[in-house]
Amino acid sequence: MRFSDQFEQRFAEMLTHYPTKRSVLVPTLLYAQDEVGFLSDEVIAELAGRLGLTELDVRNVISYYSMLTTKPRGKYNVQVCTNIACMLRGGEELLQHCSKKLGIGNKQTTADGMFTLEEVECIGACSWAPAAQVNYDFHENLTLEQMDKILEEYRSRGSQ
Repeated sequence: MRFSDQFEQRFAEMLTHYPTKRSVLVPTLLYAQDEVGFLSDEVIAELAGRLGLTELDVRNVISYYSMLTTKPRGKYNVQVCTNIACMLRGGEELLQHCSKKLGIGNKQTTADGMFTLEEVECIGACSWAPAAQVNYDFHENLTLEQMDKILEEYRSRGSQ
């Protein structure tokens, strides 16, 4: 498995910030996922070897965090929070609206590979509910109309 020079530099630097190699696992998984698009069997084996872990150790961490995936996602991963604060302020309606607008269900990807939709338990934005996250960008105090604009903005970015 060959990663980019930028990944290799980040990886080498991160190793100097933590007392044990294992502590580098989550940020390394995020960087690898950003570079490859998902955490393939090949990526998992490579990182396990580099960090002195078993592949099962790595897979256990991946299964714990909703932001990590072993399946390809769309260019834009739309995560809609439906935890209690967001639910009470329209999070479930927002999720249903996105599903209808994109023509996909939870953890599905549009045919053009542009969007993946995902219901998530919490994105830590309870005071600004309802909230969604697209890749690493947070969007808070959302209405259905605002969500439409956000999706259109990402669609136009993605087709450039």
